Parts: sequence; C-alpha cells; structure tokens
Amino acid sequence: MTTRQPTIWKPATWPLHTRIGVALGAVGSLLLGVVAVSAALQVESRRAQNVVISDYYDALRTSQSYLLAMVNSETAVRGYALSGDKSMLEPLEQAGQPWNTSIEPLIAAKVPKETMPTAELQAFETASATWYREWAEPTIRQTELKQPPSRAEVERGQQLFTQVRVAYDRYIAVLRKGRENTTSHLMEVTDLLFVAVIASALIAVLGGVLLWYLMRRWVNKPVSHLASEARLVSDGSVEHEVSTLGPPEFVRLGEDVNAMRERLVTQIAASEAAGRAVAQARAALEEQTVELQRSNTELEQFAYVASHDLQEPLRKVASFCQMLERRYSGQLDERADQYIHFAVDGAKRMQQLINDLLEFSRVGRLTKPRTDVDLMDCLRNGLFNLQTAREESGAEVTWDELPHVLGEAPLLTQLLQNLIGNAIKFHSDEPPRIHIGVRRDGDDWEFWCADNGIGIEPEYADRVFLIFQRLHAKETYSGTGIGLAMCKKIVEHHGGRIWVDEPAHGASPSGTTVRFTLPVERIPAVPEPTESTELSDVAS
Repeated sequence: MTTRQPTIWKPATWPLHTRIGVALGAVGSLLLGVVAVSAALQVESRRAQNVVISDYYDALRTSQSYLLAMVNSETAVRGYALSGDKSMLEPLEQAGQPWNTSIEPLIAAKVPKETMPTAELQAFETASATWYREWAEPTIRQTELKQPPSRAEVERGQQLFTQVRVAYDRYIAVLRKGRENTTSHLMEVTDLLFVAVIASALIAVLGGVLLWYLMRRWVNKPVSHLASEARLVSDGSVEHEVSTLGPPEFVRLGEDVNAMRERLVTQIAASEAAGRAVAQARAALEEQTVELQRSNTELEQFAYVASHDLQEPLRKVASFCQMLERRYSGQLDERADQYIHFAVDGAKRMQQLINDLLEFSRVGRLTKPRTDVDLMDCLRNGLFNLQTAREESGAEVTWDELPHVLGEAPLLTQLLQNLIGNAIKFHSDEPPRIHIGVRRDGDDWEFWCADNGIGIEPEYADRVFLIFQRLHAKETYSGTGIGLAMCKKIVEHHGGRIWVDEPAHGASPSGTTVRFTLPVERIPAVPEPTESTELSDVAS
C-alpha cells in the first residue's frame, strides 16, 4: 500500500488572489508594525513632554514658592529683631508658616518616582524647621520681651538660613537633573518617532513600488501576452495555438481561449462545407427554378392555345346540336329530345369552362404595367356588371371608402365582382346583404367581403380556392367552380393573400366572410409607360 504524498503548494502555482493577498499581507504587516511603534512612541513623547513642560514646571514653581516664603519669613524676623517694630512681622504672618508645612506630597505627585529627590527635599524642609525652631522663634520671644538678640545670635541665624539655602540648592539641582534626564528621554523618543515616520513613508513607497512591479508581472504581462495571442487568432491565424503564462487563472483563461479557437476552426470548416453544400443546392435550385419556369410557361401556353383550339370544333358541335333541337324538336320521341338537350347543355358548359380556363391562364401572364388604381371605380364597375343579378335577388351591397392601390384595374375589378357575385349566388332564404370593408394593417390593406348567405363549412375553407372545385351540384348552383380560384390568383399576383374566416367554435356557419390583403405601396409620381405583348387570340 502506497501512501499519498502531500501536495506542495508552490508559490509558482498560487492563484492570483493568493499572490496578491500574500504581498498585501506582508507589506501591510510591516507597515502596521511600524505604525504601531510610531503610535507607541507618540504616546511616550506626549507623556514625556507633559512631564517636562507641566509636571516639572509645577514642582519647580512650588519649590520656589516655598523658598520665597522662607526668605520673606527670615527677612521679617531679622527686621523685627533689629527694629523692634511689630509691623515688620507681617510678611512672616503672610508666609503661612512654611517650616510647618511639607511640600513632599505635592512634588511626589508631579515628579516621576525614579527621579524624585526625596532625601534632598526632606533635608531642605528639615533645615527650614531647624532655622525657625532654633533661631526665629526664640528671637521673636526675646524681642517681644524687649531683649533684642545680640550680633552673635543674628549671625547664628544667618548661618542657619544659609544651611536652608544650601539644602534648597542641592534639592533643586537634583530636581533639575531629573528634568534634564526626562528632556533627554523626550528628545530620544522624538528622534525615534521621526525615524519611525520616515520608515513608514519608505515602507509605503517601497511597498507600492513592489506591488506595482508584482501586478505588472502577474497581471499586465500575462494579459498583454494573451491579448497579442488572441489578436493573432482574430487576424486570421486560427491555426496558431494560444500560449499562456502567469498565474493559474490566466493559464486557464488561455486554455479556454485556445479551446474556443479550436471550436472556431471546427465551425469554420463546417461552415465552409455547409457553404459549399448551400452553393451546390442553390445552383441545383436555380436549375430547377429555370426548369419550373419553362414548364409553367409551356403549361400556360398549352392551356391558352388548347383553349383557343377547342373553341372552333366546340362551336360547330353546339351549333349543329342547336339546329337539331330547333328543327326536330317534337318530331322525335321524348328520349331523343332529351338527348339533344343534354348535348346542347354540355356544349354550352364546355364553352363556359374553356372561357373560364382561358381567363384563368391569362392572370399573371399577360401583365400590364401597374398603375394607381382607385378601388372605388373597380367596385362601381363590378356592381354595374352585376346589376341584373342584384335586381333579381334583391341584394343590398354596402361598402367602406376604398383606398387607391398599385395594380391592374381589370383584374381588381374582376376580383371584387367575383366576390360579390359569389355572395349573391350562394344566398339564403333572405335577400343578400353584402358589405365590402377595409382597414390598414401595417404595410397592408386588409379587405373583406361579408354576406348573410349559406356559409362555408370550416373543412372546405381551403378547398374553395382550388380550380374547378365545387361544393354543390351544378343543378343547385350554376357555375364552373373557377371564381374563387381566379380571386386567389389575382390577389397573389398583386402580392397579397386570401382566406375565409372560420365560424366560432361550435357555431354553425351563418354567412361567409372572405378576406384578402393588398400591399400599401407608394404611388409613383410619373409612371413610365411600358409595352406589354399579349398573344393574339387563336380563335375569334
């Protein structure tokens, strides 16, 4: 069994955030340490400054006040002894008996314990008490008894007070020495604080430079390298493999870019292959389109020519059948008369079918230049052509104000005429009520022809637009079944579409609404005249 070796986390494999964190931590820790030392030195400097400026000043002022009180007392006692004037003792009374008061607590509260001149202060206070006890007090009593002191006693008092001065000088010397030591300490702390501030500034500057260098090495250089590699690929060198350097994040980013490049190479190859396939398919489609156009042209020519060629023999058949019907009607038996009637009726319907087929084949083939067409004129012409049918059926036709469109006026007239004619033909027991409506729908005009006729079942909504498709027997409704197919071809020839509205779900058909659209096109200011070549009718 093998033991797994621990993973060594080398700095070269550290992520970028770890590297930045370590660098910031090191610089920050060093700077924080210097700032902490600076703060401690600042506190110590403030303390020493307060001791030198405030505490020692108060101690020296208190000591000087004590000495001044002793000097005033000595002068007052000596003057009283020499003059015997009681008023000379007033300074003694104002001094507050300093020989009976110790200033040691006041001095100890101000001066640091390690520099407190306790022995010298006690010696000074002892000398002051000794002067008063051994000379001042006895001299005052003797003077009050009119026994002034002798010169020797006065000199002895001066000597005792000289000891007081000597003790004071020793005490003050020690106190000032302590102040000087504290002042020296303050200067040292101030110098160290200055050094710490300079060190903090240097560390901040050097740390910023170090971080700038590291960021340039860890971020700028890898990013610039990766950007140059990506530019090579974007400039067209898609086969160039992207190399990376720097922290693991940039290495992974480079690997992702390289993987994207490989996918791009694959997609480009697939796109080129697809492009070639599309080009081949387009070429085949164009060939098929040309072939289809040729075939459609031939079929249209065939239908047109065939329709014309069938007219002449069909006229002869119809003419002779009608002659037989007129000449021999009633001379033959009833069955013969019926056969002759069937032949005449079939010839007439055949002629109608051929004429309708001929008109259907002409739509879209014998085109004329599109002009500005007023649909209101087309509607009026269509209604005029249907005047007899409208009067016989009692039809009422209403309409909205129809717009102008670009198109062929005869075809659009036939479109409206066929729709209204169908609505009149397939009416219910009630007189036909027909409405032609219009509304703007974006880039199209949407028209509709709504009636109250027998309606169309939903399953036959698409079938009615097929040529020669009938939903009723010819004995019930006349016609060849080409009317709506003609409408569909005219609408599509003008760039629109046509459909039948379906009745609501579960409702029985009641009336029919046929809708169609025509483009809203800009009407040219000056239409250019064009010539259209139509095939001349083969049969008159």
